[in-house]
Amino acid sequence: MIIIGLTGSIGMGKSTTAEMFEAMGIPVNSADAVVHQLYEGEAAPLIEAAFPGAAPDGVVDRRLLSEQLMAAPDGFARLEAIIHPLVRAREREFIARARSMGEPMVVLDIPLLFETGAADRVDRIVVVSCAPEIQRQRVLARSGMTEAKFATILSRQTPDAEKRARADYVIDTGKGLEPARQQVADIVTELKSAETGSKTDA
Repeated sequence: MIIIGLTGSIGMGKSTTAEMFEAMGIPVNSADAVVHQLYEGEAAPLIEAAFPGAAPDGVVDRRLLSEQLMAAPDGFARLEAIIHPLVRAREREFIARARSMGEPMVVLDIPLLFETGAADRVDRIVVVSCAPEIQRQRVLARSGMTEAKFATILSRQTPDAEKRARADYVIDTGKGLEPARQQVADIVTELKSAETGSKTDA
């Protein structure tokens, strides 16, 4: 089974690209979706203990947590120490389930793939990218986003140029949905062909 690592900086179109893989029948495990579930469940009391007031009703309030992190950026390390092991456990369950079902490939949608060392856990790396001005426009259009928050997020992410240099495939999302969808289809076709070829050779 081929494990594809999908990543990209904020505003690059990663989530939309993940949906395109899913539409082609490729199982996708979204780290963001897992975190959302954890914030509403088992991680909430742990985060409340580390960041008092961040989960007032037993569910993490992202706005309140974000305010604390912006005020004291060293809190990111504490948050990651709580969240990352839980996300990894869910990821392992997803991969085991996909293997048991005989899936030829899966996608791990991981925003901080390079930053967290997850590149070592995947067979191919797909990076989504677009021009910086398009990225900025997308991000600043988000509710609650500010220049300062955008700058803080970017400072914690591997630069886009480095991500592209380390990728096996780069999907340009700045040209519209259809060109991006075609790029996804081309990658899936190539990997399926490679997988078939390796089985034939064996």
